[in-house]
Order: sequence, then C-alpha cells, then structure tokens
Amino acid sequence: MNTNQYEKKLEQLGAFEIASKMLKVAKNNENHNSFLNAGRGNPNWINTQARLAFTRFMAFGVKESERTMLEGNLAGYTTLDGISGRLNDFLDLSQKEDAFIQTFIDYGVDVLDIDRDALVKEFTDAIIGNNYPVPSRCLVNIEKIINVYLQDTLYNGVSLADSTQVFPTEGGTAAICYIFNSLKKNGLIQEGDRIAINMPIFTPYLQIPKLTNYKMVEVDLEAREDNDWEIPLGALDILEDESIKAFFLVNPSNPASRALDSKLLKRIKEICEKRRDLIIITDDVYGTFVDGFQTVYAVAPYNTLLVYSYSKLYGATGWRTGCIAMNKQNVFDDLIARLPEEKLKVLDKDYSIVTMEPRSFPFIERLTADSRSIGLYHTSGLSTPQQAMMALFSLTHLVCHDGDNYIESTKEIVAKRYHNLFEGLGIKEDNTRENAKYYALIDIYNLAERLYGENLATYIRKNFEEIDFLLNLAKEEGLVIMEGVGFAATPGTLRVSQANLADDAYPKIAKRIIELLKEYDDKMKTSLEEGH
Repeated sequence: MNTNQYEKKLEQLGAFEIASKMLKVAKNNENHNSFLNAGRGNPNWINTQARLAFTRFMAFGVKESERTMLEGNLAGYTTLDGISGRLNDFLDLSQKEDAFIQTFIDYGVDVLDIDRDALVKEFTDAIIGNNYPVPSRCLVNIEKIINVYLQDTLYNGVSLADSTQVFPTEGGTAAICYIFNSLKKNGLIQEGDRIAINMPIFTPYLQIPKLTNYKMVEVDLEAREDNDWEIPLGALDILEDESIKAFFLVNPSNPASRALDSKLLKRIKEICEKRRDLIIITDDVYGTFVDGFQTVYAVAPYNTLLVYSYSKLYGATGWRTGCIAMNKQNVFDDLIARLPEEKLKVLDKDYSIVTMEPRSFPFIERLTADSRSIGLYHTSGLSTPQQAMMALFSLTHLVCHDGDNYIESTKEIVAKRYHNLFEGLGIKEDNTRENAKYYALIDIYNLAERLYGENLATYIRKNFEEIDFLLNLAKEEGLVIMEGVGFAATPGTLRVSQANLADDAYPKIAKRIIELLKEYDDKMKTSLEEGH
C-alpha cells in the first residue's frame, strides 16, 4: 500500500482513532525529537483536596465498619446513630484535608439543611462502597450538592438547583450514549428526523447519528473560522422550523473552545418560548474555563437536557465522573405523554417491570432504567465511590469563601499555553471572553500562505491528502495533533490541546509546525525547478 492509499484509508477512521495511530509513529520520529502529544484533551493537572479528603473518609469508613464486626481483614457495617461525632473524634484538624471535611460537613448542615449524621453516613457508605446506589439514580444528599455546584458554576445567577434532577454517569461519554439510546427507545427521535448541530463538534455527536439504528439528518449551524467559530445569530432561525426535532451542542465548543454569547443565548430562549417541542442537548464540560459562563439550560430549562463532566476541570478523566441534569418540568416527559397510544402501550409493557405507573415514569428515570436494560434498574446508577468523588470535587468549589483559586488557576494554565502557541506561530490571539482556550484550531493553509505565500497553500491543497501534514508531523517531528475535519471543521484545520503538555511545549509545537511548512515549501520549489 503506497503512502497516498494509506492516508486515504486512515482518513476513514474517527479523529481520536487517527491520533492513536500517530502515537507510535511520533515516538520513533526521524528527527529524534522529544515526543509531544497535543492531541488529547486529558489535562496534566489534578485537584488534590478532593482526593485527599476521599482517602481520609475511606480510612474513617473502615474504622467505623470495624466497630460492628472485626475478624482479620473482615469488618462489618456502619451505623447512623452518633456517626458525625465519631467522625469529629477521628479528624485531625491540623491536617488540611481533615479541616476541609469538617468545613464541608458544616456547609451541608448550615447551608443545604442536611441532617449531620445522615450526611456523614451517606458519604461514609458511598466511599467504602458497601451498598448499591439507593436511590438508583443518585444518592439523596449528593444530588443536592451536585445541583448547587452546577448552579454556581454554569447557570450564571439563575436559580434552578431545587427544580433540577441529576443522574450521575460514567463520564460525559456515557451520558451521551444513554441519552441517544433513551431518546430513540421512547420515540422522541426517530429515523430520518432532522437535528441541528453546532459543528465543528465533539466527534461522538457526529458519529452516533450516522450509526445504522439512527439515520438522522444533520443540519449544520455554520460555525466557521471567519466568524471566530461562533454560530451566526441568523443561523439559529432554522430552529423555528418544526421539522427540526432537536438541537445538539457542545458549549464551549470542542474543538473550537467557543462559548455562546449573550445574544445567542437570548435568541435560543426566544425560540424555545415559541417551540415548546424542541429538544436541546447541551454538553458543557468546558464551561468553567469561561468567565461568566452561562449554559443554555439556564435560559431554556424546559427544553434542555444538560450534560456535564468533572474530568477536564479536576483532572479526573480516569474517574469517569459526569452527569445528566434536567428540570422536573421538561419537554421530554410532555412529548412522551403525547405519543401515539400504540407506542405508549409498548413502553408501558417495557417499563411495567420497574414501576406500577409507567405512564408517569419520568424521562430521567427512564434514562437510568435504560442504562441497565430496564430489567437491572434495581442495580443501576453510578458507583457510590464515583458519586462521592463528584460531590467532593463540587465541595472544593462550594466551600471556598474568597473565590475559587483552583478554577482560576486552571484558566490561567490553558491561557498561558494558548498564548505560547499563538505567539510562536505569529497568529493573533482571540482574547474575547467567550474563548475558553482549552483547544485551538490552526488553519494550516492560512498559515502557509501567511508565511510562504499563496502558492504554497495552493500547492499543499492540490498535492497532498489533508492527513498528510498530520502524518508528517508525527513521522518527522514527533508531534501528534488532531485533524479538524474529524470534528467537521474546515479542511486544513488542526486541533491543538492546551491541556496536556507542559507550558514550554507549546513554543516547540509552533516551531515544528513552521519547520514542516518550510519543508513543504522546499518541495514545492524543487518541483517547480524540475518542471512538474
């Protein structure tokens, strides 16, 4: 197989799969450069406070279990009565993590009005993992904590915590899979339906509708480089068309790291007031990297299902901690109620094994049940240690009285790396508030034209597959980045992650990109001299 054939075959894979293929090539690069993988969005920082508190609670949970039974490595069970007092006796408040535990327990009691013993018992049992999640969807007090966190970080002043229900999931990717599955099962999205997507977008949103059992028709909302990757205000008008059943977006976007501004949010709100049947799914994992961020859920809670993940902010991709949040009054339940009687009877039969009143079984519980094929609903729900970790991450933010320096520090990290990359490339930075700077999209054609002239940009377009530049970056320069086309971005764009490499790697990335462009320029000149 020649190089051109290999590249065409490679382009059939998804963006993440292509990047994976590049890893081995880059590690054995021809120039013996240090290996740099700027393809994945996995951050190279972690939150320490939540993790240390988790280990201390684990130690307390083991000690608490030993009170009721102890034989070698076998301990017993925890008891509610007086458990908060025993935790106080266990804690050493001179230790930072112990002081944090006491602070957040007080916060839960004084601010969230949770019973002290009940809160300590729930965290203790959750962290030692000694029981199934009860209720299946989310532990009661942990749901309250997650709700307040989502409101404080994503809603920008809108109070929705009390009217929102949460379903913790194995990261945001599991949430996406569960949502698509339940939407189809419950007849809310059917084969051939038209859905609007804010492309470029995280690849699963492109790949899932194309699977055989969906066959949905996508409507691109036209976010493009010449508009700073922002959806044009007028493009949202298409959402007024009743043939558009759903609108899926990542906000801030991936790969462009662009958040919706206030004008776009206002327009979406206006449309939803007219279209009470419009389904919106918003994935807001990067929201905390934008100052004053506001989710679509805050302006259109009835229509919107919110997906959030703790993975990027708290350096927790391995923990698989995410959630689905939706309002108690929502379009999903109302659309199900209006389904044809024939379809409702089929759903009644399916869900009747877990509820005596299937017609009033809410969509968020259907998501939970569907995630375990309904029959295993009684053992569904995210593992309790993962739920507890989500709550601990949330609490590290909620109990900060003088502003969350942790969140501000993560913003500063990606902003510095973004600056280093763009300064190295000589490209003007986008310092508008809406730019999360977690990723950057680089247009190689534009960069080639600016550095070496229009002829080089034309030469690259005509003579090389789009993936050729990526392959050569890996093979010659030891650098792995992702192609933008895999996210439905403009041809010739590359996605660079500002999350997973040291600060000083980004000038090197810029240098290697420029050096490879110089090599293409030399090839072009040689070709012209030879008369090709």
